[in-house]
Amino acid sequence: MDFDIDIDGWPADVEWDALTVRAHAALGTVEPALHNPRLTASVLFTSDADVHALNKEWRGKDKPTNVLSFPMLEREDLLDLAPEGPPEMLGDIALAAGTCAREAAEKGVPLETHATHLLIHGLLHLAGHDHVDSDAQAEAMEALEIAALAKLGIGDPYGDRN
Repeated sequence: MDFDIDIDGWPADVEWDALTVRAHAALGTVEPALHNPRLTASVLFTSDADVHALNKEWRGKDKPTNVLSFPMLEREDLLDLAPEGPPEMLGDIALAAGTCAREAAEKGVPLETHATHLLIHGLLHLAGHDHVDSDAQAEAMEALEIAALAKLGIGDPYGDRN
């Protein structure tokens, strides 16, 4: 997958683009549909204000959040996408610097660790996974997140699984 990454207001001492690529590679081991070479995605590391505006405009929620995902392919279309052909936009992800930093501090983990989890979470949304309709759906998505994070040596962010 190719990424178009824009970084604004995040700590400059972290290679956010490399972190994004590593998160995707780990996730690809548990969600093979994301390994299609035609896929592209944009990732915006930005401010709470920018994510707040996106959340209000596109989701009708007048507040910031940690990560937003805007899929551009249906799950079935992603699964049916042939590896040969022109680039195909999977979608967009936006992460809010202040919210992510605050949550990382509350969890007692480095910002890079929390951001990796949120990138994996966002990429799973782009791949058609969700967690809002049922507990089973949420558990399945969390299991994929936990498995991908384990590939990176990052423990269970939910604290209730191996």
